[in-house]
Amino acid sequence: MSIPAKRSIQDREISPPASIRRSKRRRLSASQDRSTVSSQDHSTPPSPESITLYSWNVNGIAPFLQPSVASYFKPSDGKDAGQGTARASLRDFLRRHAWPTILFLQEVKINPEDIKTMRAVEKAVARQTTEPADAYDYKVHFCLPSDKFNARGFGRKVYGVCSIVRADFSERYVDKVRPVSWDAEGRFLVIETKATERMPKLAFINVYAVNGTDNPYKDPEAGEVVGTRHVNIARSRIDGHPNLRTFPKQHCLNRADFEAKFFPDSTKQHKMPAESAAASVKDVKTKGGALGMIDTFRYLHPEQKSYTYYPRSKTFGDSCDRVDMILVSEALKGNLREAGMHETPSERGPSDHVPLYVRLDFHDGTVDSS
Repeated sequence: MSIPAKRSIQDREISPPASIRRSKRRRLSASQDRSTVSSQDHSTPPSPESITLYSWNVNGIAPFLQPSVASYFKPSDGKDAGQGTARASLRDFLRRHAWPTILFLQEVKINPEDIKTMRAVEKAVARQTTEPADAYDYKVHFCLPSDKFNARGFGRKVYGVCSIVRADFSERYVDKVRPVSWDAEGRFLVIETKATERMPKLAFINVYAVNGTDNPYKDPEAGEVVGTRHVNIARSRIDGHPNLRTFPKQHCLNRADFEAKFFPDSTKQHKMPAESAAASVKDVKTKGGALGMIDTFRYLHPEQKSYTYYPRSKTFGDSCDRVDMILVSEALKGNLREAGMHETPSERGPSDHVPLYVRLDFHDGTVDSS
């Protein structure tokens, strides 16, 4: 999940989920705290006409760091790789999709002490001397887990997000990149931009949400169970194939909780299942009302059936869900120009998710707050 938001509603520190609000995040070690950048001084930088943001749950970064020549994937040209198989290469991905402004990766699965792999990611997206002059360079930022109770399995190669920002945009418009104090699992990374004559101050939030379960959540300091783990859901019937998951009941509660917290009047706008609508009234309590976000894909494509998650255990398309989303605040509704996903086996590559994207346009300086 990726959330570009107008900075005015992000001026306060982002609040953690209620289940972990009592536990504060330990300070990252020097090897982990790689998320702050200092931009060059541009007193009045010109605004970019548009920002293209891609988001992709890669289900492990390792396959994407293989040299392109040695990759078992077939090279592909063009923006949509069709039904062929694209290379498992981050650089190829950036090139194929016309050098997006920002690429958010989730579930990178890097051990927080593995500097070698972090350097390999940086190298994988950097501009090569053999490339043409119009090829772009990229900067890389990580937020990796430090939680010894909730993120200790698989040699600590779990969770983790990576934000990849085009270097020219980073140098001119990025104010800072930071984690949030209460996240110890490598799930949140925030990019804050400078305001310009046409673009407001923005916060881009790279989020890897927990899968929708009722598994216990432990206090990251003391280790005792303080809540459950549940966020990641498909929103409504149109977002699940062949069916929307309603069992166990926790899926319905999670869905209702998500709708109530992020979207105003969602039961009317998005055709929530009856059981979720009932749960939102009976079982879900939301303090302070909905955040008032826009689900970019559903806003531009209200009736289209498209999905982002395709389990590897099934034939592509037999079972799928739209659980990955790019949300924007209501104030950016008028700047939204494109939203979609590259829904093919080739674009999925080694992952079980496909990449999704959004384009925001700031060419005339208009921000729609209606």
